[in-house]
Amino acid sequence: MPWSGPIIRAMELRYHLLDVFTDVPFGGNQLAVFVDAPALEPALMQRIARELNLSETVFVVPPRDRSAARALRIFTPGMELPFAGHPTIGTALLLASLGVVPADDAERGFLLEEQVGLVAVTVRTRSGGTQIAELVPARLPETQGSVPARRELAALLGIDADDIVDDPDGDAPQAVSAGVPFLFVPVRDRAVLARVALDLGRWRELLASTWAPHVYLFSRDAEQGADIRARMFAPAMGITEDPATGGAAAALAGYLAWRVAEREAELRWVVEQGIEMARPSRLEVMATKEGGVVRSVRVGGTAVRVGEGVLRI
Repeated sequence: MPWSGPIIRAMELRYHLLDVFTDVPFGGNQLAVFVDAPALEPALMQRIARELNLSETVFVVPPRDRSAARALRIFTPGMELPFAGHPTIGTALLLASLGVVPADDAERGFLLEEQVGLVAVTVRTRSGGTQIAELVPARLPETQGSVPARRELAALLGIDADDIVDDPDGDAPQAVSAGVPFLFVPVRDRAVLARVALDLGRWRELLASTWAPHVYLFSRDAEQGADIRARMFAPAMGITEDPATGGAAAALAGYLAWRVAEREAELRWVVEQGIEMARPSRLEVMATKEGGVVRSVRVGGTAVRVGEGVLRI
């Protein structure tokens, strides 16, 4: 007997796949971007992000603020983020390459609306033709709250308490946010960084309900021309480990600038991340100080388009 029931047609959603904070495929941090996303419920966006299971998935939608070129809804497998760096950098470069945003051949500036506010982005073409995007977060870095004792952090991370740097006149654990709060934990060297193993049970007890539950570890003992080597663990986001974290890098710019003695300065650092995951990433981090106050921070990086796909739901 022929089928007489309703015909259910799948919705087809097309997306681009990028590797961000790298200039070669299979490095950096993966990103899926749905450029022409239809009106979807946030719960469905979250399920799609969980299905793709990348660090972040972006849905590009019309902005509420007419000064913005587009609005971004950013999801990890576990939650929606009000702001994130590698989705902003990757989406900006993608939109510029697709001609979605107005641009000239040398420098392209526009605003992207995120839940944290308007994020200013510039896309530049460097000598040799490589394009780099640079973002200015909607919020300056801020710090609040206390942090766990060094021995508690050491037990959480599977290292010795002496491996954690806690210098009252220099680096020390601190919670900082430029839109998303991270707990910054400086460690002695990259060998310590390599053997860190986050204890999920201790994380639930110690950090899960705090202002800054996402753990960003770093060492000033970097290599390959970098100043900082970093790792980031975010169980609350559904991310075991992140190979490149631009939102944390924006907060890190404030953290580092606060520790520079000069009252007037243009500061720049290169951060390498993802080394331990075999997805090396390179983030350019900048800060401006005026009168001893951090007036602006910026994060820059490149991206590679590695594929396209269709999701049928």
